[in-house]
Amino acid sequence: MTKIAKRVFDTLILGAGGAGLRAALQLSQADAQVAVVSKVFPTRSHTVAAQGGVNAALANVSEDNWHWHMYDTIKGSDYLGDQDAIEYMCRAASKLVYELEHYGVPFSRLDNGKIYQRPFGGQSQNFGASQATRTCAAADRTGHAILHTLYQQNIRAKSHFFDEYFAIDLLRDDEGTFLGALVIDIATGEPLVIEAKTTFIATGGCGQLFRTTTNAHINTGDGMAMALRAGVPLQDMEFFQFHPTGIAGKGMLITEGARGEGGYLLNKDGERFMERYAPNVKDLASRDVVSRAIATEVREGRGCGPKGDHVMLQIAHLGADVVKKRLPGIRDLCQTFLHIDPIDTAIPVFPTAHYVMGGIPTDRHGQVVATFHDGPEEVVSGLYAAGECACVSVHGANRLGGNSLLDILVFGRAAGNQIIKHLKEHRYHKPLQEDAIDKAMQRLERWDKKGEGESVATLKAELKQVMENHCSVFRTAVVMQEGVDEIKKIRERLKDARLQDHSRVFNTSRIEALELENLVDISMATMLGALAREESRGAHSRIDFPTRDDKTWMKHSLYHLDGDRLDFKPVRTKPLTVETFPPKERVY
Repeated sequence: MTKIAKRVFDTLILGAGGAGLRAALQLSQADAQVAVVSKVFPTRSHTVAAQGGVNAALANVSEDNWHWHMYDTIKGSDYLGDQDAIEYMCRAASKLVYELEHYGVPFSRLDNGKIYQRPFGGQSQNFGASQATRTCAAADRTGHAILHTLYQQNIRAKSHFFDEYFAIDLLRDDEGTFLGALVIDIATGEPLVIEAKTTFIATGGCGQLFRTTTNAHINTGDGMAMALRAGVPLQDMEFFQFHPTGIAGKGMLITEGARGEGGYLLNKDGERFMERYAPNVKDLASRDVVSRAIATEVREGRGCGPKGDHVMLQIAHLGADVVKKRLPGIRDLCQTFLHIDPIDTAIPVFPTAHYVMGGIPTDRHGQVVATFHDGPEEVVSGLYAAGECACVSVHGANRLGGNSLLDILVFGRAAGNQIIKHLKEHRYHKPLQEDAIDKAMQRLERWDKKGEGESVATLKAELKQVMENHCSVFRTAVVMQEGVDEIKKIRERLKDARLQDHSRVFNTSRIEALELENLVDISMATMLGALAREESRGAHSRIDFPTRDDKTWMKHSLYHLDGDRLDFKPVRTKPLTVETFPPKERVY
């Protein structure tokens, strides 16, 4: 076999979104040698698409404190979130936002010069008493502003970037310590081994599981699937958030900030129907509540348009000045993809696959925790994860808008701190055996075979349609079991699939094949977790089990690739310093 090039670093970071860049900055400033691998140019990472803002109890607009933020996050999670991690995140929020401001993030400003904050869904003052104004925003391009700023700070700190490289598999020694990854240069197809004392997975979500999604084409769950193949289970994958306001039929995100600024939803009769589903907060209920309300309106015949397949989001009443100043990106989207101007025309919207609450199980320090061979749960040596690919779990069964950007910043920083500590205790590199590299190379070489077979594109389209049809906003056992059977067939057919055109787009088509392998494994984790959980909680809504069952299901699911096995573990209900918030009926 051809000799594979090697590079050696202290830390390998897979993914250059907010979590990866925040950790890279922490490490580079501590004089660690950091390699950041990204399959797109870093500022194309999906954090760039986050629109609405980042939550922090700054109290710039109205009274606020982190304890109220913590309550809202726990309630929003439908009480499945781990309360120690949630407290840690909400307490750290204000510091992290001010830190971003000092890095140079161009937040929108109030008249007094302080950071602008807007209302968002599921947020309250005084433990549910009234609406809070907590989401710090840079117009409707907050993720864009944060990502570009963090990238610039990393360039200044001399973090080393491998742009447009794709990670094939994690590498580890016989003792189970993770020592880097095999990656390939997408342009040339050349493999490269990156050895590292620590590996940090920050590869983002897996929205490409679904046909209609707000997620970019790069969101194929690569880090999650690599962890699965390495024996690490995935946690709570049944909880997939459908954002209530994607552009109908297309999926592009219309930020919750549009409703935070005063926008509202209408059915075909011109009725503000959210008053029936959430009489107190109406259009600013939690995302799962609004998504189910829209789906119900359409299902019961009150949808808009010739097919009655969507509802309308009205922001015209806000006035041209507010739309241009606070929602310029939304106006651009509508003009580009719908050829309408929301200043005078309502926007057609429908729930679209948006965010996975589950992922690689970690503690609040960003360390991966897992069970191997039915043993006790333990910290996995040398492996860290944060962001949408990880499950801390601060989002539980349903994430609040504005908490995703906060999650990547808080736990990207926490993982960076923990890695610095690890590097001080482990000064020397452990040897990496060649057979570990050979095993990873087999996955890559499998797609070098030529010959007749089904196309990757066809199988991917089928998988996305299966997930959309069988694991969407509303779910039943019969429909999901059909979905499991279909995914098993696709998994078998994938073994005989072949790349269709080696000469023209060989490397990119090979990447798409590797991504499909990742998606197939993650789709099975999602479907089996959803089939097993016989209750309705947060984003997981079972028509055949319509109520929440705290007695049986107050626990996290763990999916193991080996044998498609499911385990469960308890929710951590004890916070760090305050009293537990016990489960109660969740109304808005």
